Amino acid sequence: MTGGEERPGEPAEEAAWHRVDGRTLALTAIYLTGWVIAAGGITAFFLLRGDVSTTVVLTFVGGPALLIVVGGVLIDLVRWRYEFHRITDQRIEKKFDFVFRTHKSVARDRIRSVDVNASVIYRMLGVARVKVGTGQQDSFGEVVITFDPVNRAGAERLRRELLRKSPEGTEQDDAPPLAGFRWAWLRYAPVSIVTPILGASAFGAVMQVAEWFSAEAAVISWVGDVFDGVPLIVMIATLAGIGMVVGSIGAVALWIELWWSYRLTQESGTLLVRRGLITSRSLTLEERRLRGIELVEPIGARLSGGARLDAVATGLTLRADDQRSDPRTLLPTAPRALAHRVAAAILREPVNPTEAVQLTGHPPVARRRRLGWAVATIAGFCGLLALLGVLLTDVLVNLAWVSAILLLPVGIGLALDAYRNLGHGITGRYLVARRGTIRRGTVALLRDGVIGWTVTSSPMQRRAGLVTLTATTAANHGAYRIPDIGLAQGLAFADAAVPGLLGQFLERDEDDEVT
Repeated sequence: MTGGEERPGEPAEEAAWHRVDGRTLALTAIYLTGWVIAAGGITAFFLLRGDVSTTVVLTFVGGPALLIVVGGVLIDLVRWRYEFHRITDQRIEKKFDFVFRTHKSVARDRIRSVDVNASVIYRMLGVARVKVGTGQQDSFGEVVITFDPVNRAGAERLRRELLRKSPEGTEQDDAPPLAGFRWAWLRYAPVSIVTPILGASAFGAVMQVAEWFSAEAAVISWVGDVFDGVPLIVMIATLAGIGMVVGSIGAVALWIELWWSYRLTQESGTLLVRRGLITSRSLTLEERRLRGIELVEPIGARLSGGARLDAVATGLTLRADDQRSDPRTLLPTAPRALAHRVAAAILREPVNPTEAVQLTGHPPVARRRRLGWAVATIAGFCGLLALLGVLLTDVLVNLAWVSAILLLPVGIGLALDAYRNLGHGITGRYLVARRGTIRRGTVALLRDGVIGWTVTSSPMQRRAGLVTLTATTAANHGAYRIPDIGLAQGLAFADAAVPGLLGQFLERDEDDEVT
């Protein structure tokens, strides 16, 4: 197929079958060549270090590399030759007929999202990949129809046609954006959880490269010489600081790659997110699939006054090939006030529901539970270090008491913060629930989008008179928890949020209290 030939509006009996763009063969050749150069280059390097002749290296490395590239292109040629698809007013169909026959057909009204993305190589060749999410599940996971590759103009037209809900020519192509890229948002990247992860990964990468060259001992010896005579705690703090600096640089670079040219717009009943530097991406979500919005505030961003927005929508799942970023994110971490304004615009409400309601707190016993968890966790960790120190080295004993002094106030502070963040409320069409401290999430969920309530209570919760209330919905991961809420308080909230759903199972005492 060339994207320019596709006519999704054709009647089923007249719609022709099309192939993907023929440049798929060039894409396959380029990607496989890059892979074999990377893998074969490392192999050749170690073979040459072992005094293996160049002829032998070319034979045992170059030969298989050439075979992989040629074989991969031939396999893709078979796919291009025998795989067809068509789009009609009612359905999307895709078939492959070579030795084995497969035929996939999905109704167009099952389309949940359309994702258009293109890496640097794709952009150089003028093509893109189109993924159509259906929200349906089979034995292999979510049913996704992929057109790979399609020419860029055809990909954009496919996106509009597949989610067209308005008459011809009424799309709001020039609609003003709800939000756009701002360099000032970069300040939130270094305070994300990605920073320490990337910092630790950098140290791991150094040791991995050292292992390739059998230089681990030399690296460890060099670090020992640099910190010779320096107290252990100072050495740990210095290395941690270096890791955080490296991690911050990596976090900023990753943020720029993911959110470069970011733009969020509303078009004819759909939300469109465009973003990406190395890999450009365009994700479209129907507004009628929205069941709410979640304001997410990781602790670093929260302390810096930032928050991000995630969609709560049916059929929007995180697939294995989407691990680099959550496709539910509509707004990256930005100033909290902006996040509230964008959320209100997305939900078409005058005020963001998560901001409009005064949340009701949870019983004080929930605070005691969190303090107990914090103290027990720190005591267990430090106790283990002390035990290992007695068995192995006094260094771990010293590390145990230093950790206890440092971690105990931090743990108590996080526990108190976690309790303060517990809350629930109702405003207009939405129920609102908040929880978390490292990652505080405040979800505004459409009350008519709740299809069930689950009430659970552990033995410790029963002793404290608490329950965990879970709102079941067809959106995202399927449920939103309200932990450690009072029994009567939780049942009354559930009944008020969705009248009639839980009320038929409740009893009321003489004072009209739920039991």
